[in-house]
Amino acid sequence: MKNKQNKIVQAMRNIVNHILFNIFYRRRYDKIYFKQKEFNLFRSDSWSKVYKYSKINKMQGTNLECRFPVSPASRVVHPENIIFDPSDLHIFDGIGQYYQGIGKKTIGKGTWIASNVGIITSNHTLLDLEKHDAPKDIYIRENCWIGMNSLILPGVILGDNTIVGGGSVVTKSFTQGHVVIAGNPEKLLKNYECLSMVQLFKRI
Repeated sequence: MKNKQNKIVQAMRNIVNHILFNIFYRRRYDKIYFKQKEFNLFRSDSWSKVYKYSKINKMQGTNLECRFPVSPASRVVHPENIIFDPSDLHIFDGIGQYYQGIGKKTIGKGTWIASNVGIITSNHTLLDLEKHDAPKDIYIRENCWIGMNSLILPGVILGDNTIVGGGSVVTKSFTQGHVVIAGNPEKLLKNYECLSMVQLFKRI
């Protein structure tokens, strides 16, 4: 009985925040991001969360150029250069995430990005720190997992199903995918596609 009451209360809260969001903030965002299943009024607290995020971002003056909801605890610079699937809004839902630079950042469908992750397409110029080097695009393919406190540096390409251990600094590409990498700088720890093939042959 109590669970049913909680669901009803949550649904009512969602409806109220859905109305408030549409009145005050909807014009800032592209409609495509709100056609996902998590924005069903009776399934989750997504409308409450996006209303809260929009309100705080406006008060702080942060992430105002974003055409999609972003946690006010994270920063997105040049959001027009980020390519991702509309169903993956959760990648902007963390704390301390930093998407930087004018280079293109492509994030494949099904990828998860933990808190305090930096994705950097351009570093400061060594001899003049007020300037930046030419940007290098970053490509993170599908179904990757970027662990907490990791840093992805300019020009990196990560293949499908790449796992980056927490606290890693990724300086080079692993285009083959299906790998576990970790460390500073990163090292290949495991190729789990090869491991799965070995296990398959053992069963034959």
